[in-house]
Amino acid sequence: MLAKTYGSAVHGVGATIITIEVTVAQGLHFFMVGLPDSAVKESEQRVESSLKYFGYRMPRQKVVVNLAPADIRKEGSSYDLPIGLCVLQASEQITLERNLEDYVIMGELSLDGKLRPIKGVLPIAIEARKRGFKGFILPAENAPEAAIVNNLDVIGVETMMDAVEYFEGKKEITPLITDTRELFTTSQNAYDADFAHVQGQENIKRAMEIAAAGGHNVIMIGPPGAGKTMLAKRLPSILPPLSLHEALETTKIHSVAGKLGHRATLIATRPFRSPHHTISDAALVGGGSFPQPGEISLSHNGVLFLDELPEFKRTALEVMRQPLEERKVSISRAKWAVEFPANFMLIASMNPCPCGYYNHPEKECVCGPGVVQRYLNKISGPLLDRIDLHVEVTPVSFDQMTANRPSEGSETIRERVIRAREIQTKRFGEQSGIYSNAMMPSQMVKEVCVISPAGLTLLKTAMERLGLSARAYDRILKVSRTIADLAGAEHIEIEHLAEAIQYRSLDRENWAG
Repeated sequence: MLAKTYGSAVHGVGATIITIEVTVAQGLHFFMVGLPDSAVKESEQRVESSLKYFGYRMPRQKVVVNLAPADIRKEGSSYDLPIGLCVLQASEQITLERNLEDYVIMGELSLDGKLRPIKGVLPIAIEARKRGFKGFILPAENAPEAAIVNNLDVIGVETMMDAVEYFEGKKEITPLITDTRELFTTSQNAYDADFAHVQGQENIKRAMEIAAAGGHNVIMIGPPGAGKTMLAKRLPSILPPLSLHEALETTKIHSVAGKLGHRATLIATRPFRSPHHTISDAALVGGGSFPQPGEISLSHNGVLFLDELPEFKRTALEVMRQPLEERKVSISRAKWAVEFPANFMLIASMNPCPCGYYNHPEKECVCGPGVVQRYLNKISGPLLDRIDLHVEVTPVSFDQMTANRPSEGSETIRERVIRAREIQTKRFGEQSGIYSNAMMPSQMVKEVCVISPAGLTLLKTAMERLGLSARAYDRILKVSRTIADLAGAEHIEIEHLAEAIQYRSLDRENWAG
């Protein structure tokens, strides 16, 4: 007898429906075809043990399991549950009232028939709804994640026996229903860190506001303990709230990577990722034998914070250059290619020198001649070229730390950022793929960032006296446009340019002595 149901294979951040067919006929042995990997092939042992645990048996005949289409590689252990149900139906050990073919079924079995959580549930649920399936049978721990998708019966089961009794009609399981919009609305502002907790550092908070308003990348240079990490962690709290589409896209990436956690639902706040400097190239950008999203994709629609930037491997930093420009990661292999989105803000921090005290107002730098410049040269020019704001962070004085003056909170700053982003949305409404000032190509900078003759004179003088490099020109114009947007100004004024020029510390000649 032939039994058929459906599962799914995750490819990139999308899913493909897989047909699972099982036949039981005269003969011997268990055969699995359809390009399964080792984990899929091992399902025979898990399925057999689970069947015995609940009083069923594995047929001692020829059992053929086909996973179609056969040219797509099947990975992981999430095909256990559909294979087990099909084996039971094909061997006529159960009589079903509900049709297996109406459902997408996924789940990893333990030896006692309990279901373990799986990865990539959200893209599978989206594809199941798109293909018109009645429901999605999956482990109960993954059900809240799948329930984000409306118009699909999400049936969470604890054991294989629960699934058997559901299809036999002996047990009713109420589909899990989630009000996605209400969940999204109530979780949008759930940030633990707030700029109201920061004493002093008003100039750095201003730089962070400008970065958030224009989507600019930032590098902070300062001695240990100056507050660089603390400030970076608070940046997501002043970024505009995620849209529902962005939240779904972000959740999908974390689902594929298995980073959502048990019984997790929609990610409604902007992600903040802070990998250690020992990270490998593939872990940062994505890839591997079975390509997974890297840290830059997990930062999609959020912030990637690289603490102590010069300590990262140069190869790892250099592979970020293309994603920073194209806002996506393309991973190609001989037979296939996958693409992961990577629209993130890069926030980096670094000490000014190996000892950390170059240009410190109180402590003396003990680095030898040329050491500071060699330390800064660990960051390549092309990567530095993609960072718009260079901010010097100085330590907070004792008086500032102990002052009880109220500090401006993230919510107030965020309101100004949202207003500036609305101006940019109108400005780039007809431009595909451009949503903020930081994304403007050079040709558009000339059209959008028009400055007066007096402003041009100021910029020329600044570049000559401060020794600013040519690459600083476009960056200053983009940042000054953002400052003007924050001020609600139609044109870039001299004061906007003057402030933007301050944020090019590393472009100044002789900055490192």
